[in-house]
Amino acid sequence: MFKVWRIGARFAAYFASAFLMSAVPMSVVQAAEESQIAFTHTTMPDPNGGEVELGIWAPEAPPVSGQRALIVFSHGTGGVYSGHEDTAQALVRAGFVVAALTHTGDNYRDQSKVVQIENRPRQLKLLIDYMLTRWEGHAGLDPNRVGAFGFSAGGFTVLALAGGEPDLTLVRPHCRAHPQYFDCGLVQKARSEAELKERAPTTWIHDGRIKAVVAAAPALGFAFGSQGLAAVTVPVQLWKAEFDHILPAPDYSDAVRATLPSPPQFHTVANADHFDFLPPCNAVQLQYAGFICASRPGFDRAAFHAEFNREVTAFFLKTLGAPQG
Repeated sequence: MFKVWRIGARFAAYFASAFLMSAVPMSVVQAAEESQIAFTHTTMPDPNGGEVELGIWAPEAPPVSGQRALIVFSHGTGGVYSGHEDTAQALVRAGFVVAALTHTGDNYRDQSKVVQIENRPRQLKLLIDYMLTRWEGHAGLDPNRVGAFGFSAGGFTVLALAGGEPDLTLVRPHCRAHPQYFDCGLVQKARSEAELKERAPTTWIHDGRIKAVVAAAPALGFAFGSQGLAAVTVPVQLWKAEFDHILPAPDYSDAVRATLPSPPQFHTVANADHFDFLPPCNAVQLQYAGFICASRPGFDRAAFHAEFNREVTAFFLKTLGAPQG
């Protein structure tokens, strides 16, 4: 049986312990300095109110000539901007600039807006706007070479922003059929079907500046129906964990694969589970977040991440072009 996690104090504490150490800027800065990567921990304003937390990784040396490609990151439910730091650093070592955000209302500190998933693509577009117009190094970025990386709810986010049109009215029947699924545990927090319909935007926010997408174990794949990804014509690298107990087959990664208009570069990770797309845990995470740190017997998460980061980097090099400078 699949375990249901409901939003609440236990859920918040669970993700807080899981991501606490990776969310501390000093540890990130130290790791970045060791690998000759310039790191900035900052915020950007949100027109809907408040500030959005950001992490920005860039090569320490400015480009000798030309401009660098930008890749934006969207984390999963209850995550944090630094949740995929190892992948970000691998991309920066290849010459890219990486910017990640902590989604307001859906992060390890606050899950008050976790079912308002339409807010995610909007915020990711704001991040692209910020990086290309307001970030101090924006003149060194090529606005025609922007990629997007997302995991779980972040995978859904990047697909929607790249042109996907999900139908959130499909969520309720899906959850009536699969009430034990993780995402359906979140939906149970919605007060009524009318509330979900009310939150479903008539027009999803898209961003034509995105030229390539990596989606790892994307959430809500079924919500794109049979035509909801027809406008996603950019190259897509799609990842699936063979034994994903959080977003089990065939309603998520497989549904996305079947709906995309062109075949994605598809990877099934043998013997992997959902959280294996997060990097190996440090000592504190191992102590307090064993559920998110544990892998199936025989699965080497560190070895997988070395391969995963190589494949993601190679995909963006191929689709966005070799970084200049």
